[in-house]
Amino acid sequence: MSTNTTRASAPRVLVVDDDRDMLALLSSWLKGAGFQTDTVDSGQDALTRIGVARPHVVVTDLYMEGMDGMTLLREIHRHNPLMPVIMLSGRANIPDAVKATHLGIAAFLTKPIGQEDLLSQIRQTLHIAGMDEATRTDEFGKDIICRSPRMADLMEQAKLVADGDVTVFISGQTGTGKEVLAKAIHEGSPRRDKPFIGINCGAIPEQLLESELFGHEKGAFTGAVTRHEGLFQAANGGTLFLDEIGDMPLGLQVKLLRVLQDFEVRPVGSTRSVPVNVRIISATHNNLEAAVKAGEFRADLYYRLNVVPLYIPSLSERPEDIPLLLDHYLERVASRRNENKKRFAPDAVEYLMTAPWPGNIRQLINVVEQCVALTQTDIIPLSRAKKALRDEPGQFLPLVEAKRIFEKNYLISVLRVTHGQVANAAQMAGKNRTEFYKLLNQYDIDPTEFRTFDGAGEQQ
Repeated sequence: MSTNTTRASAPRVLVVDDDRDMLALLSSWLKGAGFQTDTVDSGQDALTRIGVARPHVVVTDLYMEGMDGMTLLREIHRHNPLMPVIMLSGRANIPDAVKATHLGIAAFLTKPIGQEDLLSQIRQTLHIAGMDEATRTDEFGKDIICRSPRMADLMEQAKLVADGDVTVFISGQTGTGKEVLAKAIHEGSPRRDKPFIGINCGAIPEQLLESELFGHEKGAFTGAVTRHEGLFQAANGGTLFLDEIGDMPLGLQVKLLRVLQDFEVRPVGSTRSVPVNVRIISATHNNLEAAVKAGEFRADLYYRLNVVPLYIPSLSERPEDIPLLLDHYLERVASRRNENKKRFAPDAVEYLMTAPWPGNIRQLINVVEQCVALTQTDIIPLSRAKKALRDEPGQFLPLVEAKRIFEKNYLISVLRVTHGQVANAAQMAGKNRTEFYKLLNQYDIDPTEFRTFDGAGEQQ
């Protein structure tokens, strides 16, 4: 099975000028170079046309009757702060250029301008905006918001490895989106119609992790009153994502290595092995090379996992993506809250682009959520952005919150292993049923969601 690649249409350019002869000339140049081109002769018509034509870049004259280029620029960025705008003028001076630059202009060109100079500037602007590739997959990585060169390179690599079946190792700081990239690789692969199953190897105790991964037979250990097939078998034909692989205990590393070598799993308490066909994608925020040297991670497993390494840059390494990410999550929050979309003031965006972001995208989402919740106006000011960033704890959660996350993951794992049988799960967790039910209610976990049924609809 192969992935479907659709050819992207040529980039769309909207040209705005009240000189009809100039409009005709620029339109001729652009169409001759293969661009889709729209022309309007006023700023007001441009604002109307943008909503219909959805151009990739706007080329506008500075001095026009009615709405001039500066006003048009402000209005465009009031509704779409990421829209690239190139400004032309036959009588501009340095203050005009400086003012346009501060307002977020992509380029400022002086008339008369040569054909190649204009086309070159448009291509460069589209390249910076990440819209210049002749072919691209509309679906691959659709949940990954980016336009920076580093992320573009990463996505090209990920797209290439997705088509094959090679083992992939993803590294990067906490909160950079390693699982999102792993899902994109799975969804772009021939295995896309089979399961994608992820597990955090550092969030589950060793005994449970072994059972979660490899399964167990009935009676294999205390609380194992039913047979459990494990995630390798559950993901058969698909992809198994092993997050935080660096936290896997050494004992389990040996068993995982054996699975990767033999393509078979042996459930806990079983004397027979079960063949599996699973693609492995692993990830960590740790330095596994250092862990190997320290004897904390097996070298043979590291080399088995690290066939194709992909590194996700931190948010501070890809500042060009921050305005795009802010706009995306503002849109998402507005949709969820069923209210008008807010936007950050230009100086707030500039400030956020230079912030360190130790918690990466996860932290950015929290900042957007806080700013939207605490701002009553449509524009989020710089002061609110600064306060939200100061209030962020970064990548380190408070101990209480970290404990809650661990406890919830533990309860889910126990229920999955015992197929939702509360009495057995409580026994495995060392709790009585009353205490266990209280914990389930505290985390809003329904044990019936983990129960399995036979073909007649009877609970097993």
